[in-house]
Formats: sequence, C-alpha cells, structure tokens
Amino acid sequence: MKKRLERISEEIVATYGNVTPKIHHLDRSALPSREVVINIIEALQEIIYPGYFNTNGIPTSQAITARVQERIEWLYENLRDQIFKSLRHGRLLGEDDCIPSERTADECAIAFIESIPDLRCRLAKDVQAAYDGDPAAKCIDEIIFSYPGVYAITVYRIAHELRRLDVPLLPRIMTEYAHSRTGIDIHPGARIGESFFIDHGTGVVIGETTDIGNNVKLYQGVTLGALSFPKDSRGRIIRGRKRHPTIEDDVVIYAGATILGGDTVIGQGSVIGGNVWLIHSVPPGTRVLQEEPQLRIITPEDIEQTIGAGKVQA
Repeated sequence: MKKRLERISEEIVATYGNVTPKIHHLDRSALPSREVVINIIEALQEIIYPGYFNTNGIPTSQAITARVQERIEWLYENLRDQIFKSLRHGRLLGEDDCIPSERTADECAIAFIESIPDLRCRLAKDVQAAYDGDPAAKCIDEIIFSYPGVYAITVYRIAHELRRLDVPLLPRIMTEYAHSRTGIDIHPGARIGESFFIDHGTGVVIGETTDIGNNVKLYQGVTLGALSFPKDSRGRIIRGRKRHPTIEDDVVIYAGATILGGDTVIGQGSVIGGNVWLIHSVPPGTRVLQEEPQLRIITPEDIEQTIGAGKVQA
C-alpha cells in the first residue's frame, strides 16, 4: 500500500509541470494569506462600526481612542505585508529586477488607512439608506449587525479603495469572500455612489465596469452584467472595455431584473420592474415593467370534474 501511495504521489507531482494552464504557484514569491485578509476585514469592521464587532469587552467612549490606535497599528502591519505580497505575486524566487519596494507597500497601506474617515462617512449613508428603504427595519443596530447587503457593501467599499490604489489580488479576495458569505457579488472595480441599498440581496451581481449613481436601490436577484465579450483576432477576450451598464441617480431595480451592456444607461429616477430583461438605454423617469403573465389556476374540484368527464386519464 505504501508503494502504491508513493507511485500515486509521483503521478500527481508529474502533472504539476504538464497541465496547461499551470495551476500551481511553485518557486515563486509568497502569495497573500486569505486568512489574514479575512482578519483585516474583521479589524476594519471593528474600526468602522465601533461597539458592534469588538472582541475585547464592551468599549466606552473614554477607551475608544486607545482601542482604535491598537487596531490601526495591527492593521498597518498586516495590511502592508499583504499588499507587499500582492505586488510581488507571480515573480520567481530570487528575481529582484524591478520588484516593488517595501516603501511602495508602506505608502499604499498608509494611504488606505487615511481613507477610513471618508469610508465611514460613505458607509453611514449606506446604512441610513437601508433604514430609510426598508420598513421592516426596527433600528440602525439591526441593520449593521445582520443585513447581508450592508456587509457586502462594506467589504466592497474597502476593496474598491484598495483597487483605486492599484493593489492587485486583495480587492478580489475580499469581495469574493463577501460573495461567499452573502450571495452578493460586487466586483471591486464597480463605481458606486452614495446611499446605496441592496434589499435582501441574495443573487445580486454587479460587474466590474458598472457605474451606479447616488440613492440607488436594488432588490434580490438583480444582475448588472455584460451583454457580450469582444474578442481579438486570436479569439481572446479584450479586457478593459466598459461592458456593464450605467445606473443613474435615484433608480430602483426590482427582484430578478437583468440589465446588460456597456452602452446601456438607466436614466435618473427610473424604476425597473421585477424579472425585466433590458439591453438598451431608457430615459430619465422611465418605468419598465414586465407584462403580467396569464395565470391558469386549476382547483382540485376542476381536476375531479375533468377526470369525471373523461377528458383526462386518472
């Protein structure tokens, strides 16, 4: 049995150099740690929403400065390390030409930390939008603690800021972690304005080049996606083009709607009804509704009468 296991191990290792594309990360610089990235998200939750996600007793106003300073120092050290690994990813071990310096990682980490006050202001507006937009919400605490949409938006805004600083890998790791927890898939490259609310949330997809204005509300199952993927002469997808729609201010999009295409613009103040499939622009103030389908309701009595008349075999 031991020899068989050794043989199987050798066969597996042999595939590391033969399988295309290569799906290993050997002999290269260390990648970021997914576990540490998740810990960074949790530390930022504690900083952004003090008193909700703390793990070190009940904070008070008098003690909060020291606690925030402690968390910020931890965040700086760990975020700098993960950024440095992200900037170096893919490089061969010992390859020192043109590699990003630790100073670059330092500057990115500090720039991100300096953005936290603005992030808090933006997220406060998102939380308020959730409270104003959901009559079932009893209080702000309930929203911060439990709403998956608010969690997904929080992680998105963190990831988007890192992407704006040209940090690779980390933003996508963060938003895909939020995706796995909430069922809400927001690409960190999307640009989303203030007071954004996702109600219920499961199944929402927001693509990389989506532009969303202020005071926009989405319900579950909404897709803001690409209509097609242009390819070059070799059949490879052309990246970097706008593929996803633009949603202007004060738009409401109901459950199950699908809006596709980089040239598609949903005008300010429009309402997109449930289950609508839309691939072209609409002007401001438009209502786009799916016609009510014809329903045929067959009661148990109808079934018995049909069988009794010999129209259907039992």
